[in-house]
Amino acid sequence: MIRFLIKKLRALLKRQMRDIALYQDTHPTTPVPTAVATPVLTPVQEPSEEELEADIPSPKAIGVDAADAPAKEEVADSPVSVAGAFVPMQAFNPNVVITRVPPSPTGSLHVGTARTMLFNYLFARQNGGKLYLRMEDTDKERSKIEHEADIIEGLQWLGLTWDNSDTIYRQSEQTERYREALEYLIATGTAYVSKEAAEEGKRAEVIRFKNPNKVVTFTDIIRGDISFDTTELGDFVIAKSLDEPLYHLAVVVDDIDMAITHIIRGEDHISNTPRQILIQEALGAPRPQYAHVPLLLGEDKAKLSKRKGAKSIDQFKAEGYLPQAVLNFLALLGWNPGDDRELFSLEELITAFSLENVQKGGAVFSETKLRWFNHEYLKLLTPEAQKELLNSIKAALEAHGAPKALARSLTPLVSERIDILSDVTKLLESGELQYFFEAPTYDVNGLLWKKAESLAEMKTHLSAVRDMIAPLETWTLEQIKAVVWDYAGEHGRGNVLWPFRFALSGREQSPDPFEIAEILGKEETLARIDTAVARINEHA
Repeated sequence: MIRFLIKKLRALLKRQMRDIALYQDTHPTTPVPTAVATPVLTPVQEPSEEELEADIPSPKAIGVDAADAPAKEEVADSPVSVAGAFVPMQAFNPNVVITRVPPSPTGSLHVGTARTMLFNYLFARQNGGKLYLRMEDTDKERSKIEHEADIIEGLQWLGLTWDNSDTIYRQSEQTERYREALEYLIATGTAYVSKEAAEEGKRAEVIRFKNPNKVVTFTDIIRGDISFDTTELGDFVIAKSLDEPLYHLAVVVDDIDMAITHIIRGEDHISNTPRQILIQEALGAPRPQYAHVPLLLGEDKAKLSKRKGAKSIDQFKAEGYLPQAVLNFLALLGWNPGDDRELFSLEELITAFSLENVQKGGAVFSETKLRWFNHEYLKLLTPEAQKELLNSIKAALEAHGAPKALARSLTPLVSERIDILSDVTKLLESGELQYFFEAPTYDVNGLLWKKAESLAEMKTHLSAVRDMIAPLETWTLEQIKAVVWDYAGEHGRGNVLWPFRFALSGREQSPDPFEIAEILGKEETLARIDTAVARINEHA
């Protein structure tokens, strides 16, 4: 064993000198950012405790002493440094903020992962730092390249960028690196091959971390100091074999190699932190700063997840939400700007964001509130984008059977009544706009205003309205309203406008009669008034 370590140490003398020179060339001294006080992230879809222990027998380890580990005749590029630490692929620089987001490509982009990405993005950009995206794809059965593509496409749709866009970092491609870490831990006595009590269909040997059984305390930027007594963890499993690392080992090695300074993730990963700190210390790595953000909750206050209640970014996109509305909404899930502002551009979020204003309690995901955001952003569309929206609405109306002229007339009204583009289809399918496509059928008593004395009174007002609008040569909302408004004011607006509107729509809730009349056209409007009068006569 001593000879093995001496070879490791000698082999890295030249490499250590090279790393020092490279570090000096690539890491200029910069001031520590004052905002390094609060990173934020949403629940990243990392393996659960149950998944981590899958296929691993109960820890009845017969433990093999580290000295019994087979000595490997390694070549010059050993991971052991002169100082006895695991040499990172990229040197750690506390003056350069580096964050990461590690989604698992086992499904579509979840809103929790999107919020995590956003918080990491805002923190990194605010501090002139870097953000890395990596794919935690060690679940070979569930990880799919199409899910990876979906995640990337969804993040790009939201307008978010990362600093390793030229190269996708995948855990599945780092097996040799994890092996180096495991070999180092075994060689230094901080991990060992554990012969397990054999059970049918179970592995007889795993690699366990030799727990020093101590209290680990770390400072969470959002939650303050957190302490764990690691004794209760026992000697936990970090790999099924040298070529099959588990989550805790892999994620620590990745963070070391990427020189991550801030780990911003969901609060459900707080319990993972002690194990990861122990592994960091065993590898001789600097400790990053942690910030655990509140979980996303459904409106029933239950945890939102891929499997329960959460929509994917793809779904929001398909329903016609605007990316800037979704992004703005996500930013306010767990973070508060400290004032009453709600609408922020991405640039404004970068300036205003602060981890100090991230709450500890769960953040409720309200789709009703998200719809409000989208409606507000529809009003802020550029003329070009507004034109594109109206063309989409017009196309949907025509697909439903509206003649081109009717579709053109209906489009402005519909645009005011929707929060998202898919609302157009829902309005049409619900029949809410059917009176524009065909004359309504209704109970004649529906024409009676609640304060009116009789249908005969309604007939009088309908006839008067018809006489006022029939001579109009210019048929616009403004012209129709101009000739009716004073009469309605004299006889009671409800007495006049209610039967007028109901005669045109047959519905208790609809746009005002002037808007409906303009869209229907003069001939159809007069015909529907005549029908209403005739029905009152029949009812008399």
